[in-house]
Parts: sequence; C-alpha cells; structure tokens
Amino acid sequence: MSLTLGAIVLNVPATGPAAEFWQQALGYDASDSNPDFLVPRSGPPTRLHLDETDRTHLDLWVSDGSTLEAEVERLVTLGARRIEWTYPPDADFVVLAAPDGTVFCIIG
Repeated sequence: MSLTLGAIVLNVPATGPAAEFWQQALGYDASDSNPDFLVPRSGPPTRLHLDETDRTHLDLWVSDGSTLEAEVERLVTLGARRIEWTYPPDADFVVLAAPDGTVFCIIG
C-alpha cells in the first residue's frame, strides 16, 4: 500500500482561534513548518470512518483515566458548547460545537 491518511482537514472561519482550541482540546502542537498544521504529541493513528448519514465531523474518544462527562466539561471550559441533538437510547456520546461552530462528538 502506498497511501496513508495524512490529515483530516476542517474548514474553519479563522485558523488562529481554531488552532488554539484544538491544541488545548487534543494536546496537539503546531507544526514547525506551518502553524495551521496540528500534530499529535503521541498516541495512535487516526482511523477514517465512512458513514452515509452523518456530516463530516471529528469523533474524539475518551481515553482510559477519564470519563465522558469530565471531557465534555473540560471542553466546555475551553469554549465548546453543547448543541441540541436527538440522542438514541443509551447514547455513549455527546455532541458539542467548538467556539467557531465546528460540530464534533465525544465518545465514551
């Protein structure tokens, strides 16, 4: 195989504020070559999830040692907000919007 997933591109209204939020939310750093490229400090590679009904968004998985609600509250403190969403019974996720309006999910 000669291809790998190199990046997920998010369309945001302004890269500076978006970069600040996502760096704090994910523990990423700005690339030395371009501050609009955010790179993980460590961790597993990102998988590509294909779906016929959802819009493009990030699914952020809660790692061991934290909880869904703790991460939701941490991100709300950083400026994210809960949005109205119709959840299935026993949902294991919460839908949030970043300060710039980008919708994403936290998965417990």
